[in-house]
Amino acid sequence: MATSPIWTREELILAFNLYLKLPFGKMHKGNEAVKTLSTILGRRTPDSVAMRLTNFASVDPYHQQRGVKGMSGGYDQVKPIWDEFINNQEELVFESERILAEYQHKTIDEIHPEIVFDLKNLKGEVKERLVKTRVNQSVFRQMILKTYESRCAISGIDLPDLLVAGHIKPWAEDEHNRLNPENGVCLSNLYDRAYEKGLICIDTDYKLLISKRLKAETNKEFFQRFFGDFQHKLIRVPRTYQPRKEFLEYRLERFEH
Repeated sequence: MATSPIWTREELILAFNLYLKLPFGKMHKGNEAVKTLSTILGRRTPDSVAMRLTNFASVDPYHQQRGVKGMSGGYDQVKPIWDEFINNQEELVFESERILAEYQHKTIDEIHPEIVFDLKNLKGEVKERLVKTRVNQSVFRQMILKTYESRCAISGIDLPDLLVAGHIKPWAEDEHNRLNPENGVCLSNLYDRAYEKGLICIDTDYKLLISKRLKAETNKEFFQRFFGDFQHKLIRVPRTYQPRKEFLEYRLERFEH
């Protein structure tokens, strides 16, 4: 029986790209996203793609703790890609999206139409830098929605169009952790805006805090319905990639109780 050719670096990066976006329980050959990647790759079966996804799970510390193991040969192939991600998240994620576009004979703009509208008049290095940022933010959103099962951590709203990936340590303030899923929380637009403006915060016990400024609005109808009912309540904490406490502490230090 003929053996399958060794996976190339580009193929492994595309499998990793899908790993970032797909819940663990859906990493099987029957999943449509797995079948789609199989088609894009051309010479890999859905079974083979699913096996590589499991290999990536076996090098992920969260799944290692759960006892997930892959075949040793597969582990050795995917470990360098995982290490590259850990050491240089932004570069590898953007490269994975560029390769994905290339394999589909498309441009980055074509596979990410949501980023184009505000970049039309830009050119050169400025546009390249912003495209990279927008693409990586889009992938980060997919990672966080996957982690939180597409539910707002505060209200439970589960309509993806209303959900964003909020950064705990802001994008501009921690370059190394921009794409770290432990630095994200899934929020609806309302709560993301309130979080960014310092009106609410999340403590290290994963409970919601309300600022002095917002408490000054307690006599208004919206307060109890949208904020008061959630005060000191636990947010929805994901099973994997819970918000890292040192990131939460960073926000808390800047929060007006």
